[in-house]
Amino acid sequence: MGLLIDGVWHDQWYDTEKYDGEFVRESAKLRDWVTADGSAGPDGQRGVPAEAGRYHLYVSLACPWAHRVMIMRRLKGLDALIGLSYVSPLMLDKGWTYNREEGASGDPVNGVDFHHQLYTLTDPDYTGRVTVPALWDKHEGRIVNNESAELLRMLNGAFDELTGNRLDFYPEDLRATIDAVNADVYDHINNGVYKSGFATEQRVYEKHVRALFEALDRMEARLAEQRYLAGEWLTEADIRLFTTLVRFDAVYHGHFKCNLRRIEDYPHLSNYLREIYQWPGVRETVDFDHIKRHYYYSHDHLNPTRIVPYGPVLDLNRPHDRERLPGQGVREKT
Repeated sequence: MGLLIDGVWHDQWYDTEKYDGEFVRESAKLRDWVTADGSAGPDGQRGVPAEAGRYHLYVSLACPWAHRVMIMRRLKGLDALIGLSYVSPLMLDKGWTYNREEGASGDPVNGVDFHHQLYTLTDPDYTGRVTVPALWDKHEGRIVNNESAELLRMLNGAFDELTGNRLDFYPEDLRATIDAVNADVYDHINNGVYKSGFATEQRVYEKHVRALFEALDRMEARLAEQRYLAGEWLTEADIRLFTTLVRFDAVYHGHFKCNLRRIEDYPHLSNYLREIYQWPGVRETVDFDHIKRHYYYSHDHLNPTRIVPYGPVLDLNRPHDRERLPGQGVREKT
């Protein structure tokens, strides 16, 4: 995971020594919003209008942050309106690449070889981490937004008049609950696996791995009483948790030393994982080959031999028991 400094690429890992062994994630910097009519975003961000064919989504099939946006794109019926390209699973000295020989899609929009080139096309003097997902505006020739949480909200609403899709993954009456769950899940689970796996001090690792499993225990207890994280309806909170859960036993348990328990050892979390995996359209967004090859091959400081494990065997098509709890489907906007 390199970065650009004044538009120049540097193959530079996170400086954990600066933070006493802590991994600290940089905030996304490109934060304009796509809105139905091009009006400003919710906090006054510059708005650009939702138009069919105008935007292109750049992702990694391995990345959980990009994966959440891919799921929203699929569930909101946006495949035909927003194109998609994905990088190679191998993130090496040049960062994310569009090398087809390594499993990338290529880049039919800009023809770049490296993902960081999209950032310098946006700003020749860009400084910051080069991340996925990134939503590209073909009209203005730039990245509109590279913050996955915000992209979820945009895709949930901005294009509804074009698609007729009225599914609502952020219903107004559930927003306080969703926001509270998101905050816990993000800090302790989504980012918690990284804070555990990338820690370079024993005490830091132990602090974060304990917090991770305490949070998983909280989600297990929550899902024992209700079908989804916000109650009866599938929401963005479930999508955000799912992309970490689906990688957990395959990667985080071993590669990031998050090995107190597997998700398979949690009765409710494991059934919940299978239900969402089997949700129409979700299974097709999961690529375990990309997931495993990316983590085990790209992080040579954690896995210097770059041997990719053959297992584990995961059968996410097994039946689940979530029907015993009330609620199914997604709320529709009125």
